Parts: sequence; C-alpha cells; structure tokens
Amino acid sequence: MKQLKFLVSALLIGVVLATTLDSCKDDDPPAELTLVSLVADAIDLNGATTPNNVPAATPVITATFSTEVDAATATAANIKLVRDYDDAELATTISVTGKVITITPTASFGTGTLHALTFGAGLASTQAKTLASPVERTFTTVGTFAAPGAIAQWTFENSPDDVIGTKDPLASGVIAITYGDSHNANAGKAAVFNGTTSIIEIPNGDQLMNNGSWTLSFWLKPQQHTDNADKGHFVLGLGAFFGFQFEIGDTYSSAKLAASYAHTKEANGTTGEDLWFPGDGKDKDNGGWQGWDFVRDLTGSGGVAALLKDKWAHVVCMYDATTKKGTMYINGQKMKSQDFNLWPDGDAKRFVTGLKYRGVAPEVVNELAFGFIQSRAGTLWDAESWGGYDQASAKHYKGSLDDVIIYNKVLTEAEIGLMYNSGK
Repeated sequence: MKQLKFLVSALLIGVVLATTLDSCKDDDPPAELTLVSLVADAIDLNGATTPNNVPAATPVITATFSTEVDAATATAANIKLVRDYDDAELATTISVTGKVITITPTASFGTGTLHALTFGAGLASTQAKTLASPVERTFTTVGTFAAPGAIAQWTFENSPDDVIGTKDPLASGVIAITYGDSHNANAGKAAVFNGTTSIIEIPNGDQLMNNGSWTLSFWLKPQQHTDNADKGHFVLGLGAFFGFQFEIGDTYSSAKLAASYAHTKEANGTTGEDLWFPGDGKDKDNGGWQGWDFVRDLTGSGGVAALLKDKWAHVVCMYDATTKKGTMYINGQKMKSQDFNLWPDGDAKRFVTGLKYRGVAPEVVNELAFGFIQSRAGTLWDAESWGGYDQASAKHYKGSLDDVIIYNKVLTEAEIGLMYNSGK
C-alpha cells in the first residue's frame, strides 16, 4: 500500500514539474534576429574586410538569419541596395524561405563600383522580433569602374569580343592584334596595334548609333610611329565621318570625334560635325567657332601632346540629345564642349537629334574598325598616302587600346571621374 502511494505521489510530482516547465518555456522571450551569413555568388560579404571581387552581372545575394524571417517585413523599405557614388537605390527582387532572404538585383551593377546593402530595423522575425539596429555591409564589384547601362564593351582580355552584347568581330576581321598590359593591373590586358596592319572590324556598326544621346569611352596609349614621328593616329572609325571616327592629329596637336548626325530641317536629313579639341583655349568669345562654348587652354602645359603622347589616357566623347551639346573629356576633365543651339540661324546643325550612320558603299562599309578610320572594305581615301589602309604611310593607329564602351545615354561628371580615377 505504501509503495502504491509512493508511485501516485511521484506521478503527481512529474505532472506538476512538466506543467511548470511548459509554463516557463511559454514565457521565454523570442529569439533575437541577427545576421548569420551574407554571400553574393559564394563571395563572403559578412567578413572583416570589404570584398572587391563581386561579379558585376547581377549576382544573387543570400542572407541567412538566426531565426525565421517574417516575409511581410522583407520589403524594399527595409532592405536597400545603394550604389555609393550617386546614392542611387537599385531595384531588386526579394524572397524569403525560413531563415534565408534572397536578394536579386534586376540590372547589372557595373564594374569597379562600391555598393552598400542595408537591412533596416523594420525587418522582423516570425516571432515579431526586429533587428536591434540596422545592419550594413559594403562590397565592390570586380574590375575598374565602368558606368552601368552600356550597349557594347570591349575589354580585350585576350579576346576582341564584346563582353556585354553581340558586337563580336568575325575571325577574318581580326588582323595582327596582340595583347599587352593595360592601364592598370586590375584592368588586365589591352589590345596592341602595330601601326601598319592591325585592325579589328565589327559588323553592323550602325547599330551602335541611336539617333539620340550617345557616349563613347575608351583608354588608349598611342606610341610614336617609327616611319614618321609626327604622323597622326586613326584610333577607330565607323565609315570615317559617315559614322563616327576618333583621331589624333599630326604631332599630337589635337584630338577629335568626327560624326554624322540626323536632323529635322529636312526629311531624312543628315549632317556632319567635328568635336575637335586643339587645346588652345579659343572658344566662341575669343576667336573660336560660335558654337564652341568651352575649350580648355593647354598652351602653358604642353598642349594635347602632354595628355596623349606615349602615355595612357582616358577619353570620353558625348552627345546630349536633350541639351544638344557635345562634350569631350580627357582624364576626367572637360576639354571641349559645343552647343548646337549656337550654330547660325538656319544651319542644319540647329536641328540635330542624334548620331546617325549615313554611309554608302563602296565608299565606306557598315563596319566599326578599331585601329583605323574605316574597315578594309571601304574605298574612301584609298589613293591618299595618309588614308588608304594598304598605304604604308597611312595613319594606322600604333599603340594600345582598352575598355572601349558605347552607351545610348550621357554619363555624369561623377561617373566619368570614377572611370578615370579607378582606371588610372
């Protein structure tokens, strides 16, 4: 009988203890919400140092927390991905599975760009526990900085192909190209042109001209010709001035982008104009053309040659369809600008809308050439000693070329400055 009473007592004590423990468990506070890990395509974003090798092509970012996340709080209001140089908030798609938040950018980051990812204090667990304070992690994408939104980019990493689009040369369109050191170690390789035969030809070049805002950016290192030290350089060209061309004048006296523009003065109208920079400081107010509203004066610092001769330089040429202004930057500084609104009354240039290819075969062919003013198939200037591809004395480009990028938009001065400063 005593043994039975003991067993009953033990059972009652067990029930009481279980009830007490369950009650204590129910009274435990919810677990803290903390960030456990953060990766972008397997690259750790949560370490002691900021990574600088995150892929630019929309990497998937995965954040793992200490407890399950309330999906209703995982919104753009609480999770922000911001580009550092202009504080632009980037669009993303966000999904939640248990403790894991997946963040996918909807557009490419751009290379060499610092970003900040912030989880705000409004982010909560399924137990309504919010972050104790916002959590921010930063990272930089791989390579040197290039503003996002390009339509074509040639990085010449032992290849002549367009790395973001489809503007690749045919195998037969790559002649005597080698690859050497670029403008800095992070930029990798550059294409090297021998000054006599080297050329890369890109089919359907007219697709790179959009009759609107437009930007051409590239790095180059011209080298002195061995046959004529004063000879200029035809760096690149799409049917010469029938499309667009960039050249350096004899004795490095000037640099210019000659281009064809559409205008509305007449049906299907086109006209040509040079964004020409002589470095003499002569704008519309002191001896320059009336449309030139800015020309930097380099006469006291060695002229254009001091910028371009036998050294790496970064060049940006732009046309802004909204303001009708053309601008050239070299090494992050504005060198020349011209306002088409300032041309004489009635001039077709007052009515330009944007760049437009107007070439007619066989004089020129619809191929963008790197290393010459036009592709080999064109007949323009064939008989001229300075202008025919087969002429030994022609102004073939001699030197290195890298990171050629084309945009159907204008870049900001901040973007241009970053491209130069990260690449120099």
